Amino acid sequence: MQQKKYPVKRGEELNVTIENVAFGGKGICRINDYVIFVPNTLPQDEVKIRVTKRKTGYGEARILELVKPSPLRQDAPCKYFGWCGGCTWQKVSYEQQLEFKWNHVKESIQHISDIKDIEVPKPIASEKIRAYRNKMEFSFADKRWLLPHELGNMEIEKSFALGLHVPGTFDKIISIDECLLQSDAANEILKFTQIYCKENNLLPYGIRSHEGFLRFLVIRESHFSGDIMVNIVTAFSDSKNMSKLAQELSQKFPQIKSIINTINDRKAQIAFGEEEIVLYGDSFITDKLFDKMYKISANSFFQTNTAQAERLYEIVMEFAEVDKQDTVWDLYCGTGTITLLLAVKAKRVYGFELVERAILDARKNAKEFGVQNVEFILGDVLVEKSNVKNNPAVIVVDPPRSGLHPKVAAFLSESNAKKIVYVSCNPTTMARDIKIIKENYNLTKIQPVDMFPQTYHIESVALLERKNA
Repeated sequence: MQQKKYPVKRGEELNVTIENVAFGGKGICRINDYVIFVPNTLPQDEVKIRVTKRKTGYGEARILELVKPSPLRQDAPCKYFGWCGGCTWQKVSYEQQLEFKWNHVKESIQHISDIKDIEVPKPIASEKIRAYRNKMEFSFADKRWLLPHELGNMEIEKSFALGLHVPGTFDKIISIDECLLQSDAANEILKFTQIYCKENNLLPYGIRSHEGFLRFLVIRESHFSGDIMVNIVTAFSDSKNMSKLAQELSQKFPQIKSIINTINDRKAQIAFGEEEIVLYGDSFITDKLFDKMYKISANSFFQTNTAQAERLYEIVMEFAEVDKQDTVWDLYCGTGTITLLLAVKAKRVYGFELVERAILDARKNAKEFGVQNVEFILGDVLVEKSNVKNNPAVIVVDPPRSGLHPKVAAFLSESNAKKIVYVSCNPTTMARDIKIIKENYNLTKIQPVDMFPQTYHIESVALLERKNA
């Protein structure tokens, strides 16, 4: 068997110029048409790199030296930028971020879907580019990952961390005292909790040892009212210590309306659990989307950029253009936010979802709002579709980042719906799915919506209309 030839060797050091930036935030350079991805770089950066991986079709490298910075670069406002995995693009202007995202959507549609004649409008910008997130999840750890300037500082407590992951790792946690993606009030709660837990010897959970108490701190904030929920995820119940912490938090921060202790005694590193103990206030906070107030519990899904979610849903409704004659299917309906909006205009809406917790929340929301022309169905649409007598005039899909299962994409292409509205958080998987659906549908509109400033993520809404309808 002939050995494959590559233009680079693993461990090789090269001087290159970054040509572009890929979806995912990594810079791209080429050696004899061989693509190499380099994190933490921008177009026009001249860098010295070391090749770390070599695969068929592409390689990966890490930056050794920034020889000549790109003119696109600017100083990042966050002191943790470059080490924390929360943001990708604080080092460029917001206008340039939108340009990158626009190109990602355009290139995905043109090269993956093989559709050249569709005009892609510029992304709808977020009103806020910082402090826009209504939920942040921070991890406790029994080993603090030190930043370069912290090395050798004997005063730093190395056996305690509360913060965010180093990119690409599951066990390296940077201890932080503020995140620019959440509000000042949420940052004060983060700092207070960190100091309190250290001073009161509340032990963090060890990701590798699976011993300890504190696992996650989740802070939710209502965009509408400013009310805050604090969810402390622990490995076991300790009512004495948790009640004392809840008392301190509620007295110091009057905007806190709910404090929850979620118990997760499994090894899986997730901020969910089987038991939720209300330590203070209600079991939920409320937030507003359009004219409806939603109850948000500790583990329920809600769009993290509330204001921009309204812009996204307005585009969905505009593209769907349903009326009182239409039956609509909403696939991957989650807690039913889009479903309930569609129900205002449609004859009847069916929401399909695989996650039972989401379906229960969706049914609860429908009952709360008095919406009767909806039905939420737990299960796979390919299995459950035969139990629904009314064929859809419009289908809305909002799949996870991985996109549609090929069988679902084929089902959509073969459906008789006059319209399919595809809501996506990943332009590459959306483009892949559209390539299947376009056999019987024309892509007639697409609109990117920026929900997550400072990151490479971009939402898009695509309208596909049946050929010869």
